[in-house]
Amino acid sequence: MPPAHHTLTVSLPPTVTDTALATALAAAAELWWPGGRHPRLWSETVPAPAGSDTAARRRAAEARRPVAPGHRLRAVLLRYADGLRAGAAATDGDLVLTADGSALDARSLRLVARVLRGELAADAVTPLDGPLAPDLRLDEETRRLAAALAVTVGRYTGEPAVRVAVPVPALDRPPYALGALDGYAVLTADLSPGRTVAELLATEPVAPAGAPGPLLAPAEGAEPPALELAAGTGAGPATLPTAPDALPVPAHQVEHVRRQLLDGPPGTPLHRLDPLTASESAEQRALGTTPKAPAPLRIDEALAAQVAARPDAAALTAGAVTLSYAELNDRAEEFADGLYAHGVRPGDLVGLCLPRSADLVVAMLAVLKADAVHVPLDPEHPADRRERTARDAGVRLTVGDPAALTGHPPRPAGERRVAGAPAYVIHTSGSTGRPKGVLVPHANVTALVDAVRDDFGLCPDDTWTCFHSAAFDFSVWEIWGALLTGGRLVLVDHWTSRSPEDFHALLVRERVSVLSQTPSAFTQLAAADRTGGDLSALRLVVLGGEPLDTRPLLGWFDRHPEDRCRLVNMYGITETTVHVTAATVTRREALAGSRSVGRPLPGWSVRVLDAHGRPVPPGAPGEIHVGGAGVALGYLNRPALTAERFVPDPLDPAGRLYRSGDLGRLGPDGALEHLGRIDDQVKVRGFRIEPGEIRHVLLEDPAVSAAAVTVTGGRDGDAAAVRIDAYVVPAPGAGEDPGPVRERAARLLPAHMVPATVTVLPVLPLTANGKLDAARLPAPGTRRTPEPAAAPREAAPDGVLAAIWRDVLGVAEIGPDDDFWDLGGNSLYAIRIGTLARERGLPGIPLRQLYLTPTLGALSDALAREA
Repeated sequence: MPPAHHTLTVSLPPTVTDTALATALAAAAELWWPGGRHPRLWSETVPAPAGSDTAARRRAAEARRPVAPGHRLRAVLLRYADGLRAGAAATDGDLVLTADGSALDARSLRLVARVLRGELAADAVTPLDGPLAPDLRLDEETRRLAAALAVTVGRYTGEPAVRVAVPVPALDRPPYALGALDGYAVLTADLSPGRTVAELLATEPVAPAGAPGPLLAPAEGAEPPALELAAGTGAGPATLPTAPDALPVPAHQVEHVRRQLLDGPPGTPLHRLDPLTASESAEQRALGTTPKAPAPLRIDEALAAQVAARPDAAALTAGAVTLSYAELNDRAEEFADGLYAHGVRPGDLVGLCLPRSADLVVAMLAVLKADAVHVPLDPEHPADRRERTARDAGVRLTVGDPAALTGHPPRPAGERRVAGAPAYVIHTSGSTGRPKGVLVPHANVTALVDAVRDDFGLCPDDTWTCFHSAAFDFSVWEIWGALLTGGRLVLVDHWTSRSPEDFHALLVRERVSVLSQTPSAFTQLAAADRTGGDLSALRLVVLGGEPLDTRPLLGWFDRHPEDRCRLVNMYGITETTVHVTAATVTRREALAGSRSVGRPLPGWSVRVLDAHGRPVPPGAPGEIHVGGAGVALGYLNRPALTAERFVPDPLDPAGRLYRSGDLGRLGPDGALEHLGRIDDQVKVRGFRIEPGEIRHVLLEDPAVSAAAVTVTGGRDGDAAAVRIDAYVVPAPGAGEDPGPVRERAARLLPAHMVPATVTVLPVLPLTANGKLDAARLPAPGTRRTPEPAAAPREAAPDGVLAAIWRDVLGVAEIGPDDDFWDLGGNSLYAIRIGTLARERGLPGIPLRQLYLTPTLGALSDALAREA
């Protein structure tokens, strides 16, 4: 049964007069319904501004008013006055159209409005002449245009199937309806790999889900496609909609694909259809390209220039030891002689298993002076892992005691290899469980330092820290960034790097000016900074190693305005020599929650390509490919993997691109937005989600200073078991109740993206490289909440400590010989134990103490001695 009436309110252009509108309505009605009862135009003035509540109520009242008996259409023109001055002139108006549902339908009303607004000629509208039979067959032009729209949108979104609504004749239209088309059918374009043009164009449209035939609106519960074509005039083919923002992609790109569908062979694979013209593809390729870097030097050659210029200046500090540039150079020469005495020759790989110390840096330089390649082996890693890494690399020698390299005769002089020769190998985790050794030449490192030297203002007055493990490539930037610009490098020992308070004190004491941190580690340092000492010497903070969420930086900017301390977010990969892009982060970016990582460094290039190596359309996501001065030589002894990830650069016959596996998009200014790992996407109950989006929402909560999101479950195909869990660190002054955090997330996220649990932690666990250690996050909801601080009581310290362990570790019984780490302890629980110990009258328990005395009995004895 048709509705009692339809209504439509449209604004009128300022040039339309009452008389002209009345004339146009009369002429159109006579053309469409000759000899019938024609509508007239009613014009009224509303004595209030158009945006007022009074005007809104009047428009609503006119829309509700039924059409008079015997009439099929009523037209009311509402003009407005400002309502504040007598005699104010009427303003532009609204046209309220109301139609009798038994005579006209909603499409007819829209056509009447377009004619009266001057958008469509009255004779271009065809009145219905008898009932129409439903016909889902599409003419070839409409089919081709719908397919072109689907292909173009698919290139922007990456979706394997795209739905397009196409206009078709509708059933049971009222007798005086206008226009031949009033319904839609759905053409679902399958864009999956292997599909051809012929298969796409053979796709038949279907009626909307749940509908008996094509309808103006879908059946209840069915979602109409977001894409739709517009009905053509008369019996002509459908067209692209012309209203502003009606298309999510440029119309000229749809037309470009349509011509390819028309002219190309039927067997053409769909992936060869490109929405971009040749000039647009060239623009996209050039967007992330910077000028080539000048020919760089070897690392040891570049350092020699600093030694010659500033021999007595401090080069590095490790605890109480400080070496000048001359002393650093002399000791490295002695170590290089020792390497030669132990059989090391040019091109050999040398393992370095040394803590962050002066000897570590001396040994690195010595290996380079010996024209060999150093392979850092983190002493904190398990011995088995170190042995496997050394064996995989095929090292000739592993240096664990630098004393073995002293006291040897000078090595013979020899010509060193070029700057393109390997300098170091750093291993990254592999999906097969076998670490991948990345082979990086000297030239990449010196090019990196030269690329940012002027922009960052790097100079001999700077003091840097080496905070990170030598097995993490961030340390390459820290060590050589300091020494190749004449600065002083402060080596941060293991325990200081694990205590944000101690590390902050070191920054103050050493007057550090250049600091490099992962965002996770910097969040903990920023928390310590709230109560720490003066960091007035700090002028540059480089953040990298993992994605940065900018909103938590607002508190830092309150204490360290960007005109005094510059924050730079750098995106990079081990395979492209630490850093690729740089973006200065200010309060504005923090407020906006920016995800931009900036433009490529001079000499580097960034391309965002699709799965077939072509530039994606502007602003569309794709895989980040990196080229230029930072691309590594490849993976050590892994030729197949090297060929897979290091691919030819189509713009530079001599160059290569590294396929990062990261998802990103390029902005019109060439700035890169990092969107996470391509394989981060997961499905929850059929919905594709990005965990990073959930984390971003959590971090926007003022009560949250850090957050992590995990997706678990779903074994044996049980999709209902998939769950999202969140972990948050409260902001200073915020409570520890996770309820409000989840409630806020539920208000901002669709139901399938709301975390099932929100677990509050004192700090997120980090790896040795300062990144989030997801493997050490506690199981959500499995640990008991510790009891509140108890009133002072007469109880043995070991009894109080045992109760704390039971509360935190969630175990029923604790004995004196039980080991904290064997019971599932980690640094998070260690911090919680220390907090509860202080609340219950015991001395604080630093993380180092739990490593030294991990059993309950030994820790109790240590606390008793301290008391």
